[in-house]
Amino acid sequence: MNKKNFVNKVVLPGALAIVAAVVPFVLIQINLLDGYSAQILIMCAINAIMALSVNIICGITGQLSLGQAGFMALGGYATILLTDMAHLPLPVSIILAALITAFFGFLIGFPTLRLEGDYLAIVTLAFGEIIRVVLVNLKDLTGGPNGKQFNTTLTFFDGPAFFVITGILILIIILLQNFIRSTYGRAILAVREDEVAANANGIGVFKYKMIGFVIASFVAGIGGALYVSRIGFIKPDQASFTKSIDYLIFVVLGGMGSTTGAILAAYVLTFLQEVLRFLKDFRLLIYPVVLIIVMIFRPQGLLGTKEFSFEALFAFFKNFGKKGSKGVEKNVRK
Repeated sequence: MNKKNFVNKVVLPGALAIVAAVVPFVLIQINLLDGYSAQILIMCAINAIMALSVNIICGITGQLSLGQAGFMALGGYATILLTDMAHLPLPVSIILAALITAFFGFLIGFPTLRLEGDYLAIVTLAFGEIIRVVLVNLKDLTGGPNGKQFNTTLTFFDGPAFFVITGILILIIILLQNFIRSTYGRAILAVREDEVAANANGIGVFKYKMIGFVIASFVAGIGGALYVSRIGFIKPDQASFTKSIDYLIFVVLGGMGSTTGAILAAYVLTFLQEVLRFLKDFRLLIYPVVLIIVMIFRPQGLLGTKEFSFEALFAFFKNFGKKGSKGVEKNVRK
């Protein structure tokens, strides 16, 4: 990697990540950002993690999952039980909860990913509803329909909560982008584009579908663990079908397969919900209206399959500058 590529692909993204995590953290600590604004930023980061989870399975792997909210709820409740009953430290509980969620993803994916069609969507939808019903009925462990409380350091302190959750989001983005560029990531993309051609070239279709689905489940488990650690409360409704659709909308709006698009859509829609809170229940119409507009004018999503790149950004401004200078030269000649 030459010096220019190193700056564009490592230094500048790293600097941007540090600024995104540190600057709001400092503003929260010195009370220039109030608790309400901090809460919105934290929820944006959690929703972005869930959007990445859906994007891994739907956008990158090319399989439709309608049960990511079920995996999120499973990760949240597992974190509570591991911390309160097993008395494990919170970081250990979060990691173990994500691994438990990934294991359930493997159990669901093993029989269904071998089949063609939308069987995975049907099974994951059923899984989310099963998880919700089980959580409602296991009252001694989950608190039943009333939910369960869970207080941690992240619940009471806005600054550390923002720094930790945003830092985890940035770490997931870095790992995910490196994974996509790896041999495994390229194989998953090949399966997404054409399963028959991938299989003909010796790529194990089922194997790479399973890898993508398990990773997506793992990320959803982390999202659920961070959600309950921050909010301090979770209900079985968190596993509902409508929640899964909300997360799917982030990906559809941002662009299926675009990590940048999924994150951008998660932040925009989360902010939009809070800005329009004065509309009360009418703000629930935001998602369908926005989706209809996007599907009409840009059916591939805001970014399509494209990713943000400093190199592309500099090239755009460079070309724009050249066009501007040529226009000036033409006017001078005239």
